[in-house]
Amino acid sequence: MDEKIKKYLAEIEKEKDIEIILACETGSRAWGFPSPDSDYDVRIIYKHKKNWYLSLNEEKDSIELMLDNNEIDISGWDLRKSLKLLWKSNPPLLERIQSPIVYKVNEDFLAEINVLATKMYSKIATMYHYLSMSKKGFEELENADDFKLKKFFYALRASVACKWIVEKKEIPPIYFPKMLEELSIDEKLKQRVYQLIELKATISEKYMHTGEKELIELIQNCINEAEIISKNLPASSGKMTDLNNFFIHELNKDDH
Repeated sequence: MDEKIKKYLAEIEKEKDIEIILACETGSRAWGFPSPDSDYDVRIIYKHKKNWYLSLNEEKDSIELMLDNNEIDISGWDLRKSLKLLWKSNPPLLERIQSPIVYKVNEDFLAEINVLATKMYSKIATMYHYLSMSKKGFEELENADDFKLKKFFYALRASVACKWIVEKKEIPPIYFPKMLEELSIDEKLKQRVYQLIELKATISEKYMHTGEKELIELIQNCINEAEIISKNLPASSGKMTDLNNFFIHELNKDDH
């Protein structure tokens, strides 16, 4: 599958006359809890040649493709759009620049954008994103007799990301087990999550699960804590000048 994805990426570059500067996996495979039938969520950041950015026309700045009977989902954003999203501390962007599964990358770009991400980091923006996700997931779990394990993990991961923002005051890691390991969560609960990760690796995404009262309570506790703390979280102190300079630097690379 790795080679197939790389082949598709090369075809996209040629067809659209772009350079992919990051192509990586997101979703459950990158989060650390895939199912055997999980699809491949490939996310890209790409750039056009400099003259493309000098047009007066507003050109499309995103790509969305479903391939191989919807098993491979390739989508992504142009460099300029990506940097605008970084200005807002967009969590999906912050996740993809941390992905442990990389298909194509410009290493200098990745290192520099991660430094910029730290400068631009807005605790309140990321908290709002994960808190909204965890509350929506909790509502689906709270009174359900059974539930998809996939949906359960979405809610659990989002709530633990809120806890990370509260405790660590840093950008939440994309890799869920890293968050578990480093946060103050009861060891028995951690071990139960690891057991469920092992279970999820053996069953279909359609599998329906029951129980997990203590972990659902953990989700609720993380939400309650986050709602209190979020009221006083700061926004970003980053400077748009840094993003502009980085953007110009990336485009000027083509001149050398």
